[in-house]
Amino acid sequence: MAKVMGRARPWAGKSKPAKVEIYTRWSFHLFGVGELVVMVMGTVGRADSPVGGWFLVLGCAHALAVGTYISYALDWALGRRPRPNRLMAVTAVLSGVGTVATMALIAANPAPRTGDVQSLAYLLVAFAGFGVGSLVVGIRRVKNMLLLVLASVVVVALSGLVFGEPFGGIVGSVLGVLIAGLALTFTTGFSVWLVKAVWDLDSARELQARLAVAEERLRFGRDLHDVMGRNLAVIALKSELAVELAQRGGTEQAAAQMSEVQRIARESQREVRAVVRGYREVDLHTELEGARGVLRAAGIGFRLEGAAGTVGDAGGDSGAEGGSGGTGLPADVQSALGWVVREAATNVLRHGDARQCTVRLTVREGCDAVLVVENDGLPDRAALARAGADGPPRPAGAGLAGLRERLATLGGTLDAGPVDGTHFRLTARVPLAPTATATGTAETAGTTGSAESAGTAGTARTSEVTA
Repeated sequence: MAKVMGRARPWAGKSKPAKVEIYTRWSFHLFGVGELVVMVMGTVGRADSPVGGWFLVLGCAHALAVGTYISYALDWALGRRPRPNRLMAVTAVLSGVGTVATMALIAANPAPRTGDVQSLAYLLVAFAGFGVGSLVVGIRRVKNMLLLVLASVVVVALSGLVFGEPFGGIVGSVLGVLIAGLALTFTTGFSVWLVKAVWDLDSARELQARLAVAEERLRFGRDLHDVMGRNLAVIALKSELAVELAQRGGTEQAAAQMSEVQRIARESQREVRAVVRGYREVDLHTELEGARGVLRAAGIGFRLEGAAGTVGDAGGDSGAEGGSGGTGLPADVQSALGWVVREAATNVLRHGDARQCTVRLTVREGCDAVLVVENDGLPDRAALARAGADGPPRPAGAGLAGLRERLATLGGTLDAGPVDGTHFRLTARVPLAPTATATGTAETAGTTGSAESAGTAGTARTSEVTA
């Protein structure tokens, strides 16, 4: 079982666009296998004839050309390599030769048996249908794809006329090639479009995240400039004035100016700290709502089990119990746990293949607050190492290692690791001061106006929100 899990993890560690591409690519490769099966079915009735052997060799060469061409053409469609024009030409020539040869064989049997008719139909579909279905991978416009199907129909019709095939046989061959060509063209073209759309959406989401980070950096730089620009200019001006006064012997006036510089410098320090604090602090309720929305958008179920009145109406319009908008936890504790929720949601999206994520918040008043984030779709070991959950701690700000240092400033701890071999669990514990908890409980009781809510101090209260 461990070996099977070890082999499955690389697949689980791949992104969803990569999984879609791999599935589509191998589906295309099955074209070659399907063609070989059809070819064998078409030549089995002529095993005693040299013609059957030559057709089987031609079919194998055509299947090999189709598989190779599709692989390169898909990379071209995704913008990774130039169009494989030579392979495209080889595939087209082999498809044309096989189609014409099959039509000649059909014309050479004016009164074929039922088994021969089926065998020849298999051969015609193999060369014309699979040939057209593979060639459309290297074509972008739908109009050109339809022209390719029309060209194959024209080749079949002209071959039948040249070899003197009866009119009924020509019509049957044309209809068979037309139906098979249209079906395979639609299937192949739509599959390529789907893979491109998935990769484009993934790139757009990544670009949106980068733009959000850049916008936040600009905002922070703008705020810092507004705070420090004037104060630094005043400090420079007063410093120059103090130097001139000192050079002229006005030591008392120079000292007064330097005292003012000192006051402005301390004020600037406080303002910078306020800006950084506002930039780095997060709200637990906001982060829970953000994680719920992001995970749901990614197709991952989200379940919140939280203390009533602790993080406000965390369920939004989902029917959360006890959501009154109060904040029973201190601001610094909410900020630290908010960072935990943000990092955990990021890891669920980036490092695993989760389908369900559960967030559980338990507050033991006067003791501690415990936040547990658990999801299925266990990431591979390399992803755990990148997130900071496997191996020695890394510098601050690097994944979970940075969260450990944030929580350590409040006396808290962070544990992360796999559970039962299929789930990943992250547990954050932050101690609560009795005075702060009592204040938070009183505020919650005052907001809800419920005597029962105030009388349940010292117990963990739970509510469930299912998204």
